[in-house]
Amino acid sequence: MDRIGKYEVSRLLGEGATSEVYLGFDPFTQREVAIKRLHPETLRGSERSALYRHLLLNEAALAGKLQHPHIIQIHDAVIDDKDGYVVMEYVPGGTLEPFTRAGQLLPFERLIEIIFKCTRALDYAYLQGVTHRDIKPANILLTTPEGQDIKISDFGAALFTASETTQVAGFGSPAYMSPEQVREMPVDHRTDIYSLGVVMYQLLTGRLPFDATSNVNMAYQIAHHEAPPAVSIRPEITPELNAIVGRAMRRDLSERYGTWMEFSHDLAQAYRNRSLTADRGEPPDSEKFERLRAFRFFREFSDIEIWEIVRFAEWKLIQPGTVVMKEGEPGNYFCFVIEGELRIVKKGHLLNVLSVGDCFGEMALFAAGRGARTASVEATTETRILTIRAPALLRASALCQMHFYKGFLEVLSSRLSLANNRIASI
Repeated sequence: MDRIGKYEVSRLLGEGATSEVYLGFDPFTQREVAIKRLHPETLRGSERSALYRHLLLNEAALAGKLQHPHIIQIHDAVIDDKDGYVVMEYVPGGTLEPFTRAGQLLPFERLIEIIFKCTRALDYAYLQGVTHRDIKPANILLTTPEGQDIKISDFGAALFTASETTQVAGFGSPAYMSPEQVREMPVDHRTDIYSLGVVMYQLLTGRLPFDATSNVNMAYQIAHHEAPPAVSIRPEITPELNAIVGRAMRRDLSERYGTWMEFSHDLAQAYRNRSLTADRGEPPDSEKFERLRAFRFFREFSDIEIWEIVRFAEWKLIQPGTVVMKEGEPGNYFCFVIEGELRIVKKGHLLNVLSVGDCFGEMALFAAGRGARTASVEATTETRILTIRAPALLRASALCQMHFYKGFLEVLSSRLSLANNRIASI
């Protein structure tokens, strides 16, 4: 096979019961793509062919709707009586499936990062009115085999809460279904929370929470039993991780995480409590995201824009006495205080003290030719700062830039108000 529609086909990437996935090339956009194509026999007139066509249509309906760095992008789709395929972003790192085996379990810190990013992506989808309904290791792709950046794929079974589209009942992968899903009850985002909990359990222990010989028996256990604690299978699992995965998989909805935010917050907290970055090096992406999300400056930034910043900003740990900016020098970057304290000095006089969440150095960006610094900034304690350089900001999305400039105006307004109050009190 040389072509599928306008796409050149390189090789077969994988094959399932109903479809094949090929590596292709789009000559128009000059990029590699993945093409999921239904087997010809699944398109022949039958009740099952209608189901498969419906699932493919469901996935195609997301083209352009879910724009998130951790959700796979749908580029194109063709679905008719003779052919059915969806063209999507190609992600080369493989799935999480290999890491669900006892001999290939991930380090805890990498596992937390992966699950954290899944929670944020699925929260974004939920806020767009989409519940995935088929979360499993095979549908979570790694951007690189050794990395921890992920893309969630296969929204064929998704529930569109904002639409009137008829949904397929009881569809999903039995081992990862929630109790309400196996009972064919109405579901919401909490069914995805349960399923992601099962994925986390499997990544932690190397086994599924329930061992069944048939789908019927699996459904019964999910509906009526609680899984054994993860720590009972693998004793080195920390109490925090054991509690998180246990809560995500509660049968009773009132005991399960009610929001994705709660789930992701506990994951980030578990990372911090474990001191997995004890060497005080660069923090993990989950901690970066949580820190920025909590700052007042970033309150109007979307999650997508926060992830942008996580990717292009520089994070540094500096020692007391370090001069971060020097009076008179040109400046093409600005910073935020993440931890610690700095002081602003002009001609030997203390002007201000900066603490967590404060922004500094941004005014030089607005001067012609990247103007000179008007004061020096030096650390008074061990301090972690986030640095954003002008070229990186210029490459950011238009919305991200707009929110930065709006934030700068608010910072300037606050400083002018503080200066006026000081003058009035003299």
